[in-house]
Amino acid sequence: METRVTKDLIGLGALAIGVNVSLMIIKIIVGMAGNSYALVADGIESASDIFTSLITWSGFHLSLKPPDRNHPFGHGKIESLAGIFSGLSLLAAAAFIAFSSVREIYTPHHAPEWFTLPVLLLVVLVKEVLSRKMLATGQDIGSQAIQGDAWHHRSDAITSGAAAIGIAIALIGGKGYEMADDCAALVACVIIVINGVAIIRTALHDILDGHVDYAIAESVRTLAESVEGVSNVEKIRIRKSGISLYAELHVRVDANMTVFRGHAISHAVKDKIMAHDSRFRDVLIHLEPDSHIAQIGSS
Repeated sequence: METRVTKDLIGLGALAIGVNVSLMIIKIIVGMAGNSYALVADGIESASDIFTSLITWSGFHLSLKPPDRNHPFGHGKIESLAGIFSGLSLLAAAAFIAFSSVREIYTPHHAPEWFTLPVLLLVVLVKEVLSRKMLATGQDIGSQAIQGDAWHHRSDAITSGAAAIGIAIALIGGKGYEMADDCAALVACVIIVINGVAIIRTALHDILDGHVDYAIAESVRTLAESVEGVSNVEKIRIRKSGISLYAELHVRVDANMTVFRGHAISHAVKDKIMAHDSRFRDVLIHLEPDSHIAQIGSS
């Protein structure tokens, strides 16, 4: 799975960085020429996105490294750490944009030029398309780091969209409305902060081995109990590490069966779960005696 994921994502990561570099240059040049500090600040924020994307994607690829002597459970937690970094950088970007916008509100300046508006609309379109593609990929493989990077692109689309609305108001309203794009950028910062906090909370949840989707646990229970010889599943614990899942099951079986038979059932349960969902890296089975079956067998 990791080989396929790595190959599929190399191109997507390169595309994301290439788009950020191109838009950074366009936004800074057009913003300076068109008297839109909101657009210049947006371009500078794109520069930080390049660095963030490099860290995020590097962390994701490192998380796919197989287990070794010092890390017997693999390196999946690096992916969650990259997700936290991505969320924190979203908060930093929001703070930078908010600071720049407030400073511009209190600094007399000319209204933005009309040609900044179509550039911003182009940025919104490109960034939203890229964000949706990355978000879908991140959700598909369960990567908080990639979902966080997707929200960096969406935050860019949001701030650019807010700036476009502000510039349109400034152009239509004329004198006295020069600060409209800066005020709009402040509103966009609130959305960015909300999503940055959500990404950090989810990544922390994974680092602390919080519960996974209950539907996954119920699916595992159903699969285990469908194996011949399994009476029921007493306990299920599943944790997420990177894009991989690790499960621990306490399975009840006939207390009178042989060790050989119990061992075979354990492997059957493990193989069935891992064959059903490729995200499971390992499944640990504990056999528990079913006292009810034992009583029947001894009567």
